[in-house]
Amino acid sequence: MGLTRQYLRYGVAAVFGLIASPKGNVAYVRLRGESGRYVAVPACEHVFLWDTRRGEKVLILQGLKQEVTSLCPSPDGLHLAVGYEDGAVRVFSLLNGEVIVTFNGHKASVTALKYDQLGGRLVSGSKDTDVIVWDIINESGLYRLKGHKDAVTQVLFLREKNLLVTSGKDTLVKWWDLDTQHCFRTLVGHRTEVWGLVLVSEEKRLITGAADSELRVWDITYLQEGKDPGEPESKKSKGSLAGAEETCSIDETLDLHEASEERLLRCSKVGSIMRDGRDRIVTLATDQTGRILACHGTDSILEVFYVLSEDEIHKKMERKMKKARKKARQQLQKEEEEPESSIELSLQEEIQRLVNIKASAKIKSFDLILSPKGELKATLLLQNNTVETYALNPSAQTPQVARVSKITIGGHRSNVRTLAFSSDNIAVLSAAAESVKIWNRSTLQCIRTMECEYALCSLFVPGDRQVIIGTKTGKLQLFDLASGGLLETLAAHDGAVWSISLSPDQCGFITGGADKCVKFWEFELVKDENSAQKRLSVKHTRILQLDEDVLCVRYSPNQKLLAVSLLDCTVKIFHTDTLKFFLSLYGHKLPVLCMDITFDGALIATGSADRNVKIWGLDFGDCHRSLFAHNDSVMYLQFVPKSHLFFTAGKDHKIKQWDADKFQHIQTLEGHHQEVWCLAISPSGDHVVSSSHDKSLRIWERTREPLIVEEEQEMQREAEYEENVAKEEQPVVAGEVQGETGLAGKKTIETIKAAERIMEAIEMYREETAKLKEHEAICTAAGKEVPLPVNPVLQAYGNISPSSYVLEVFKKVKSSEVEESLLVLPFSYIPDLLTLFNEYIQVGTEVELFCRALLFLLRIHFGQITSNQMLVTVIENLKKTTISKVSEAQKHPPAGSVFEAGRVSQMVSQLYSVLPERKYFQQQC
Repeated sequence: MGLTRQYLRYGVAAVFGLIASPKGNVAYVRLRGESGRYVAVPACEHVFLWDTRRGEKVLILQGLKQEVTSLCPSPDGLHLAVGYEDGAVRVFSLLNGEVIVTFNGHKASVTALKYDQLGGRLVSGSKDTDVIVWDIINESGLYRLKGHKDAVTQVLFLREKNLLVTSGKDTLVKWWDLDTQHCFRTLVGHRTEVWGLVLVSEEKRLITGAADSELRVWDITYLQEGKDPGEPESKKSKGSLAGAEETCSIDETLDLHEASEERLLRCSKVGSIMRDGRDRIVTLATDQTGRILACHGTDSILEVFYVLSEDEIHKKMERKMKKARKKARQQLQKEEEEPESSIELSLQEEIQRLVNIKASAKIKSFDLILSPKGELKATLLLQNNTVETYALNPSAQTPQVARVSKITIGGHRSNVRTLAFSSDNIAVLSAAAESVKIWNRSTLQCIRTMECEYALCSLFVPGDRQVIIGTKTGKLQLFDLASGGLLETLAAHDGAVWSISLSPDQCGFITGGADKCVKFWEFELVKDENSAQKRLSVKHTRILQLDEDVLCVRYSPNQKLLAVSLLDCTVKIFHTDTLKFFLSLYGHKLPVLCMDITFDGALIATGSADRNVKIWGLDFGDCHRSLFAHNDSVMYLQFVPKSHLFFTAGKDHKIKQWDADKFQHIQTLEGHHQEVWCLAISPSGDHVVSSSHDKSLRIWERTREPLIVEEEQEMQREAEYEENVAKEEQPVVAGEVQGETGLAGKKTIETIKAAERIMEAIEMYREETAKLKEHEAICTAAGKEVPLPVNPVLQAYGNISPSSYVLEVFKKVKSSEVEESLLVLPFSYIPDLLTLFNEYIQVGTEVELFCRALLFLLRIHFGQITSNQMLVTVIENLKKTTISKVSEAQKHPPAGSVFEAGRVSQMVSQLYSVLPERKYFQQQC
């Protein structure tokens, strides 16, 4: 058996160059006792908290792998709920940035999050069409609401009533009664997807935004609970319905018919407000007071409206009536009451347009906050990696909008298309369509920003004092880093400059462009026009004319050979001195986009749009191996200095490391969420920097941890298995009706592992109990005490009893995963678990946790438990102990307990109703 070659693992060191990702929403958070200063924004898998006043990053909420899609701060300002692309919801503490609880229930990305008024419950909507209500205090899921046929776009709790309203891309707005967990009302008056909704006017009015330019306004009338509408009221409804049918559409008439039969509320359309935008609503929201309403579409304009309060409406009505009376007297009309009866405020007068805010780029989301002084602040998250804050006074006669802050310095406005390392491994160059930035690798701070044209390739000039940029318009731009100024612009090619390569002797470089030319350049010193000193410049020396567009050029380390990638899918090798043709490397089915040559000049690796990487010998041009590298185009390829290892970057969001000698895949660097455009390896080989379409730059660092390929492959298989487990069908709960509601959680690899740990603990409990009985029998037969061998696991826990060990294992299960872990347990373990629950509750240990688990087990295994004669005594004892202990905890809650009177009384009533009587057992058995 040959020796296993070990490699050193590369791990992610930092994410930089990113201000905010456009996939989620921006939200104001209360931090350090201040409101309206700090905003939370999604940043790929993390959440950044920015100080809008100073433009500084103050806190990072670390994520795992999945991208952030939704944010919602808690009402008390202490927590931030974050929804992710895989359907997980995590609640972070804003005091220390740590995760408090993780909820797993959705199968697709979370699209909407909202807290209730007290912050005790959190509701989440997702692309999987489900709405889930979570209990924050108990750290568990309450229930899943099913009813939408497409992605949920918005969810809102009502403050005074236990109701929930949701909207979706299925054109429906649904009202849910959370006491009975069913949908009691559906608004069907929309022709297109409903993208947003808000409640205004003390929750007496609903405003919805769809895929057109209308904001539809609905009046909400709350009916008394538990009381049917009387006969006169129903007649009144019929009368109003008859009048409405003359002017309403068919859908609105249907709404009114349904409304006349409802008990909780009526919802009727009163009109529409026209927006300036003609495209769909992207975000529709209000401030916390509900007085300021704002919305935007897919453009760069935020439309702000002011909602009048009841007092303001009353005053406006009085002024209008006063004018009407005056006009009537002038016209000598005797009946002064007639104008009063016909005067009404129009919808446009009740919801007044304030101002339009023009942003510098397309708006992806926004958040509003109204200060106690009456100043309105609007923070906009833009598509171009920018966060802007605007301020205005809504009470002014003509509100003036002023931009108070703009966070831009920490990133590019567009995709970074080229990267380069300085020779001392300290500076990193990144260039995009509008600017070149120089970063300090260790501090990740941007130390220089220079405006440029659309950059495609770049390099540091030897000495690291100047940089050269190749642009899309065919120009070469030479920048001086000390002054940050543009020294010179040269018209190098007639088309885009696709590639640039520094010569090994560091006296010049070559460029390849879309004009089918390879040009040779040399550095020279010329006299500066503005000063007496000389400055660096470049001069054109030679040209190599080819038949196809040049996509990539590379020098061999000894500078004897020149490799040129052409649009005809081939790579041609030329002698540098004579420019004579030497070799042609053909075999790729699509053009070669990137290539590199090893430090010893023995191998050349080429990456193509056909998703393959080919390794060739430079001596004869033979193909040593063809590797299927990525699931999409290979965008960049570079060898690690002084080795035959190389990295590839692909449009499949991944970066991979390969061994060119053994032709094997070593490691995959996952982190980017969209196409990876380019990468650069430091001259020492210790750092790799990459850029992606998600606007982020990532640094990967070579660690001292050895990497064994076989172990890496095993870990990859385990990760694939865990992904498949999450995609499996959820287990069916016995007796559960497949209707509008369901269990909140879902089966994950964590819940399966938790269930396995519980089963192992119960099996150990059985074995140790049997050993104890056997030991007692031996001691009785021998007439003396025989030492009992101690279980090493119990000894590690401090010589605890087997039942205490089960207790410790059960307490370690996360509160949000208890139900799903119990759902996986086979019934053969349930009798032992019920016996142990009785023992724990009798002692008074974790009463609420075990009562919750007991209720769930009785719910899903009711038939088997009630038909088992052996469990009669256990259930009777459980009924006595649970009700007594829960009532006791209700009267005298233990210190640090999260018991609530309402929830405990509900638990007592559930115990009375669910725990079966002895008569029921006798009937079943």
